[in-house]
Amino acid sequence: MMWGYGMNPAWLWLYGLLSLGAVVLLIVWTVRVFRDDSPGPVGPRRSDARRILDERYARGELTAEQYRQQVTELGEQP
Repeated sequence: MMWGYGMNPAWLWLYGLLSLGAVVLLIVWTVRVFRDDSPGPVGPRRSDARRILDERYARGELTAEQYRQQVTELGEQP
């Protein structure tokens, strides 16, 4: 037959390995992009409004009374 004159498939394992590596890298990149890395409290996530209230209270923009009142209006526990 025509040994050596056609396409030599001996190197195709490298192509398969590189393709598999590319797929794995794509999956890892996708997970990192769409994963939420923000540290949060254990349990249910707090709403954005609650997070803003917490930040304002930490900066001293709200008194304890104002903070409790606004958290109660959000329907959450202080």
